[in-house]
Amino acid sequence: MAVVLERAAVVTADASPPRRRRTSPTATVLLLLGAAYCLMPVLWVVVASTKSASELFTTFTFLPSTHLFDNIASLSGYRDGLYWRWMLNSAIFAGGGAAASTLVSAMAGFALAKYDFRGKALVFNIVLAGVLVPAVILAIPQYLLLAKVGMTNTYWSVLLPSFISPYGIYLCRIFAAATVPDEVLEAARMDGANDWRSFSRVALPMMRAGLVTVFLFQFVAIWNNYMLPFIMLGDDRLFPVTVGLSGLLNQGATQPAMYTSVVTGALLSIIPLVVLFLTLQRYWRVDLGAGAVKA
Repeated sequence: MAVVLERAAVVTADASPPRRRRTSPTATVLLLLGAAYCLMPVLWVVVASTKSASELFTTFTFLPSTHLFDNIASLSGYRDGLYWRWMLNSAIFAGGGAAASTLVSAMAGFALAKYDFRGKALVFNIVLAGVLVPAVILAIPQYLLLAKVGMTNTYWSVLLPSFISPYGIYLCRIFAAATVPDEVLEAARMDGANDWRSFSRVALPMMRAGLVTVFLFQFVAIWNNYMLPFIMLGDDRLFPVTVGLSGLLNQGATQPAMYTSVVTGALLSIIPLVVLFLTLQRYWRVDLGAGAVKA
């Protein structure tokens, strides 16, 4: 009887709800400091874009004003709306480059994950080495190569280098290995699907969550890229918003009124990134392997 009561006590103790871990005050403070460090510049841009040129450097830093729409109108009127041309160029560079890069990364990652061929390990090691090389180091060689074929100062001079992303290929290899079971591909081949059909109709839908991540990373990286378009482009009507705003900032040394246009332009330039993030986040999944093969 004593043994039975002892076992019942153990079962009751095991069935009790788990205790919540106490949150460390130090960790909370560190997280709040990190959040403040990241969000403070964004808050400054939002507040500064509401001020006039005379208020920008004379009023309290985080005291908002009422000139936001005046600043947007002034920025839109600069050289017949050149700023919006820069925004369109950024959308072309980032949208086209990210879409092409995601497709190339998906094909390369799928091949590295699901096919065996001679030199596979060498190719993958080269991709890993490419992840470690900063893109700024490749800007000058890319300029020299494209200058040889007369493609500098064109949209293609910025688009072509963005089509290949070693980091995107690496991520897609991981996603393909984790979410596309070999059994599903074998079943598709038995049904008569060729390699391209197996990839486009079977593998791509399973890799969707990963591809959305790769697209978002590439879009943000290309949208924020400064060095490559600065080197490749000479016509300011081809500039993306990063290079265009840099030119306006340089003019602020002689025309202080341009500073408000630069700050307002910076605020407007982050809105597409926020909208894209909020739109694409619904495609992410916690378990990337769910739904392919059920037990």
